Amino acid sequence: MPTTLALDIYGTLIDPLAVKTALIDHVGDEAGAFAETWRSKQLEYSFRRGLMGAWRNFSDVTRAALDFTCEMFGATISANDKNTLMGHYRELDAFPDVSPALTALQQNGVALHALSNGVADDISALLAHAGLNDRIASIVSVDEVQTYKPDPRFYAHFLKRTEAKAATTWLVSANPFDVIGAAACGWRTVWVKRNPNMVFDPWEQAPTVTVSALTDLLALPDFKK
Repeated sequence: MPTTLALDIYGTLIDPLAVKTALIDHVGDEAGAFAETWRSKQLEYSFRRGLMGAWRNFSDVTRAALDFTCEMFGATISANDKNTLMGHYRELDAFPDVSPALTALQQNGVALHALSNGVADDISALLAHAGLNDRIASIVSVDEVQTYKPDPRFYAHFLKRTEAKAATTWLVSANPFDVIGAAACGWRTVWVKRNPNMVFDPWEQAPTVTVSALTDLLALPDFKK
């Protein structure tokens, strides 16, 4: 059976903090800190909703996190401008290593799938914007099970939907909570350590492999021809 890669999107293929460019006109020098808080609150809200069983899709979660961040930073941003900022979440840039890595992996016969908290239409728009949609075989969104990573039901759903086996499936993610969640379900995992200062959570599940760029995967036996 061929190797299957389940690719996380936000933070792994696509840079969510790139939205800071669009924030400069609204919060000036605080754009970087604003973007980081927005992202952090977005993830927190997804965890909380997953635990509560109080489902809202990722766009709703992202908008609520934006509203919170505006309040926290004392930023007066109109509803129209907030809608525009939300639109930028569909047009974020990919990290520079992503396109060459996915091209080579596809040529090596690796099955590439997106596994994301994001709404499928938003992920499709992001991949198209980054010129990556022709390399992704399918998009598997949490919308299909209405829970969030790292809920084990979502990783099980991915295997069922893609007809993959845990033993030959690798999760590739820059988010430690995602890596831990997949590892707890018996997957092999790659942690993409995009920030050299980031510390992996000291849990019983550790990544199978840690890389600093997706192109490093090409040196691993499972991803060669």
